[in-house]
Parts: sequence; C-alpha cells; structure tokens
Amino acid sequence: MPIETETRQRSKVEEVDSGELNAWRRGFTPQAEIWNGRLAMLGLSVSLGILFVIRVSASAVPAA
Repeated sequence: MPIETETRQRSKVEEVDSGELNAWRRGFTPQAEIWNGRLAMLGLSVSLGILFVIRVSASAVPAA
C-alpha cells in the first residue's frame, strides 16, 4: 500500500477552501478557533503596543 493512501486513511481531515475558513461561524467549529486565534494575536499586539508607548513616553519625561 503506498504511503499516500495510508496517510489519507489514517487522517480524517477535510480540505476546505479559503472562503470557508474565513466564515464567521459560532460554536466549537474550526472557523471559530481560527477567529479566536486571530483576535487573541490582535489583542496581544495592541496591548504590547500600548505598553511600549507608555514606556517610551515615561522615559522621555525628565525626572523632577
């Protein structure tokens, strides 16, 4: 039995087009997990950006 056939039989992964991955679906779906990850990275990036701006602006102020 070729390796490709063995791999296909063992993994039950459905191939989905890119439009379907970006769909906004509620519940425990792969689309919801993708959006959850995207929004988590966005929140992390925004919070790190805010912290960076605060640290830079605080270090620019001369000490009294």
